[in-house]
Amino acid sequence: MIKKNVPQPAVWFPTVRAGSGTDVFTERLAEGLSRRGIRAGITWLPLRAEYAPWTVPIPKPPAWANVVHTNSWLHPRFVPKNLRTVVTVHHSVHDQAFMPYKTPPQKIYHRIWIRPIEARNLKRADVVTAVSRHVALQVKKLSGRRDVVVIPNGIDVEHTFTPGPEREPHHPFRLVYVGNWMKRKGVDLLAPILEKLGPDFELLYTADRSGAHGRYTLPSNSRGIARLNTLALVKAYRTSDALLFPSRSEGLPLTPIEAMACGLPVIASRTSSLPEVVGNGSTGILCPVNDIEAFTVASRELSLSPGLWQTMARQARERALKHFSLNSMINGYLPIYFKCLEGQKDQ
Repeated sequence: MIKKNVPQPAVWFPTVRAGSGTDVFTERLAEGLSRRGIRAGITWLPLRAEYAPWTVPIPKPPAWANVVHTNSWLHPRFVPKNLRTVVTVHHSVHDQAFMPYKTPPQKIYHRIWIRPIEARNLKRADVVTAVSRHVALQVKKLSGRRDVVVIPNGIDVEHTFTPGPEREPHHPFRLVYVGNWMKRKGVDLLAPILEKLGPDFELLYTADRSGAHGRYTLPSNSRGIARLNTLALVKAYRTSDALLFPSRSEGLPLTPIEAMACGLPVIASRTSSLPEVVGNGSTGILCPVNDIEAFTVASRELSLSPGLWQTMARQARERALKHFSLNSMINGYLPIYFKCLEGQKDQ
């Protein structure tokens, strides 16, 4: 993609290694740009760069870069002033609906530390993007910036996240939970849901990035499958029957998108950006937040209706292909980078 009289973008990503979906987003975007012939590179910063940035040396931008693309949480000391800047907001932690699920230290940290950092980044950015309409709305409310561009997260739906062979659902019906073990993700609801479901259901769950499942005790129809690399994760999706995702707040989660791309219906909360991902009644079932009974009923409905399960599995795959491919994400960002460089002369 070349625009006349506009330099070819060359994008630098200074990024804090946080062990989260934001890392995955950055890796996939940089790799996808490179495959399109756009030079892209990541400089990983240690986690302490987020909360103690003065302890981390400021990395020098690569000589080849003409655009810097950052997460909205990156401290401004790491953002060079001589490059055009794209800032992506991945999750609005200032959303009032999220407040009941924060610890007191989180509330203080987000209000006193993160919010001023985001405000500075959003003010100086040439372009601000958000990963969902929900996040864009929150950014507009909190910052007053009206020109936020929505570009959904994308994944490799063609070669990596693909369905396995056609099959019938398992018995016991196999649910899977993939994600970190924090209250925002609704992990405290997993045990009561599985207890109500009983022996006709089982839950496979991944470990937290710390390697455990925290303080939560799960019933006997639950089984840990550690923290998975991409190939093992795809296998877990393909050999499960539905993703159980009772999260209370999401920017635009990769896990349901990955699961749908692998042909997995999603049982999730009807909140934040999740209705933008899961088609209620077509690619999965959305439940009221914190409603254990609703999650139980939804799980049983899928397990007792193989025809409905197969239809949702097929439609989940189709929705992921249409709306959440890596190519779609790259196609969204390329015009943004060119827009940043409009008016600059070719070097």
